[in-house]
Amino acid sequence: MTNKDPGISKLFKASRVWIAVLIGLSISAWMFYRSVSEVNFTPATDGNYLWVDGNANGVKDMNDEADFILSAHGDHKKQGALELLKEISWGWSSVFWLFGAVLFTVGRDFFYMWRIRILTHNHLDWKASFYVIMLWEFASALTPGVVGGAAVAMFILNRESIAFGRSTAIVIITAFMDNLFFVLMIPIVLLTVGQTDLLQVNGSSSVFLSWWFWAGFGIISSVCLFLYLSIFWFPKLAGSVLLAIFSLPFIKRWKFIAREWGKDIAYAAEEFQTENKGYWIKVFLTTMASWTSRYLVINAVLNAFLDLGFLQNILILGKQLILWLFMLVSPSPGGSGVAEFAFGELLSDLSESALLLASLALIWRFISYFPYLFIGSIIFPSWLKRTSGK
Repeated sequence: MTNKDPGISKLFKASRVWIAVLIGLSISAWMFYRSVSEVNFTPATDGNYLWVDGNANGVKDMNDEADFILSAHGDHKKQGALELLKEISWGWSSVFWLFGAVLFTVGRDFFYMWRIRILTHNHLDWKASFYVIMLWEFASALTPGVVGGAAVAMFILNRESIAFGRSTAIVIITAFMDNLFFVLMIPIVLLTVGQTDLLQVNGSSSVFLSWWFWAGFGIISSVCLFLYLSIFWFPKLAGSVLLAIFSLPFIKRWKFIAREWGKDIAYAAEEFQTENKGYWIKVFLTTMASWTSRYLVINAVLNAFLDLGFLQNILILGKQLILWLFMLVSPSPGGSGVAEFAFGELLSDLSESALLLASLALIWRFISYFPYLFIGSIIFPSWLKRTSGK
């Protein structure tokens, strides 16, 4: 097997695709079933249930029957799954926003394609860029969030006749830009909506969420700083770190690979340092446009069924930064399970219906996750054939 196909065929084999699909669908189905099985209490002027805080936690738990009792003077009513589903109205507004969610998904990949063309100085045409980005997303959908598709992306680029060192440097730059977007967005969101609102779950602040958020922000900021130094100031830094990692006993047999990677990265980084400001501005703007499109998918899905104001939409964008942190460390393919759970928890303040949120999480994943599994499966064989002679 050549350096252009280091197990790519094995990673993308059909069994992995179906395993990822089954895991994703199974988790989504389980969460949907759990939501359907729960009862739900909603405020109502003609209600016959009264909140009594039966579990003595000081919180009105809309899905806990122990929290409510029958009363002739009740101000809540009890609803089952069928009643809740009937309240979900499908109109032209829903169709409009769901179509918008699809367009935002397409926009996210369009800007990724544009960015990869800029980074390769248009060495990749639009068709090649489409293959690269779709397979990159395909790899991300098949691997745990903590691994991601970046490790495979350098080999995909290499197979498109991009030198391996430059391919590695391009992947490092995309990681730097993605992290930079996150680091810059956090202060903007905090200034707009405030930390208290951003880190609330079910109407109350979460100590765990706050700890998770700031720990994740610190780690990503550190990674961003390291990548910045490696790319713009100390080209040999990444190589030194790789050598230190590959000096560990259980992987030191591949130390020679790390040494070559380090040389290639240093050479490519020195080349990138000669780029003008306009080049880097275009790279960052396409990064920003891509991530904004990615986040707006959820906003569009929620607006299809909920009446949301401007500040609520900004808050949703902010909470997606936390959602991304959870997905980043997910051990499941494409963040399956973790994504749906975090979606429901982080956005629980928007609706008292766990069923509605579970339904919206499922719609979101069908738009932004499952398509890449099927598109990747379809185009992978033709891409292998197309690049076999490069």
